Amino acid sequence: MELRQPLHIELGRNPSTIQKTTPDSVIHGKYRHIKGMTMVLLGAVLWGVSGTAAQVLFQRDGFNPAWLVSVRMTTSGLLLLIALTARFGFAHTFAIWKNKRDAFGIVLLGIIGLLGVQYSYFASIRYGNAATGTLLQYLGPIFITIYVALRRRQIPSVKQLTAVLIALLGVLFLVTNGNWHSLSIAPLAVIWGFISAITLAFYTLYPAALLRTYGASTVMGWGMFIGGIGMSLMAPPWTFSGYSAPGTWFLVGFVTLFGTLLAFYIYIASLKYISASEASLLACGEPLSATILTVAALHVPMSCSSILGAICILTTVTILARSKSEQSI
Repeated sequence: MELRQPLHIELGRNPSTIQKTTPDSVIHGKYRHIKGMTMVLLGAVLWGVSGTAAQVLFQRDGFNPAWLVSVRMTTSGLLLLIALTARFGFAHTFAIWKNKRDAFGIVLLGIIGLLGVQYSYFASIRYGNAATGTLLQYLGPIFITIYVALRRRQIPSVKQLTAVLIALLGVLFLVTNGNWHSLSIAPLAVIWGFISAITLAFYTLYPAALLRTYGASTVMGWGMFIGGIGMSLMAPPWTFSGYSAPGTWFLVGFVTLFGTLLAFYIYIASLKYISASEASLLACGEPLSATILTVAALHVPMSCSSILGAICILTTVTILARSKSEQSI
């Protein structure tokens, strides 16, 4: 968020209404900006820690990714809808179902978008690790750039093309560990990682009209709940399999409440204080935190080539987040 000049004149306003910006208002603006950045970073770290916790549940405790997705999405979506109803009433929460087109749209978003990105992300972690899965998911902006360019029938800008090339180079370093003749991680981890990036691009672009009409909390609440119900048909929450212990269930609770519901709420709330491009840029804290925790806590080795690949992918996100080009439908 750019700070206003000491004397800011808004076009179309009466000169008598012009007010000077006081030092107190500048300090308040800086405080709001710092608050917004802190909220984004906290949400990103919670997402990153959640991915590392999920890796422990899958690879150490034998949990099924589909089961965790069904519990995570159903619980978070239901709690969010209950909170919305308590604050705004049933009419507000259920308004989206009065329009057939919007009702179909929220079901599509929940099943293909949110369920798709959640399951593919966890599946990538299951066959690989949290660091690789999170980094591959962050290729989503590349697919958004390609889609928007095709839809508008125009060649991407030099900045966008540079970002795509850097991302591809980063993926090569990440999945081959510098040896171009073989993969250093399981092929299924790479495949699911790419699927998570594609579905991330879908759920970023698709619900634009729904978000404008009903707001992020309503759309995401219903989307997560519907996606969770859809996954529950294949992996019911009551058909649990895996190692059961207090520490294990603490991780499940953390992934569900802190890594999903709280992280989402903090991220959305931060947009009141900073711009969406700043939030997207600061959200790079997610793969960074996931990588640091994966290496430090789980002792997963990261070679120089893997680190270089991670830097390339994060550089791509930075370039696209700072780009002035609008990537919307």
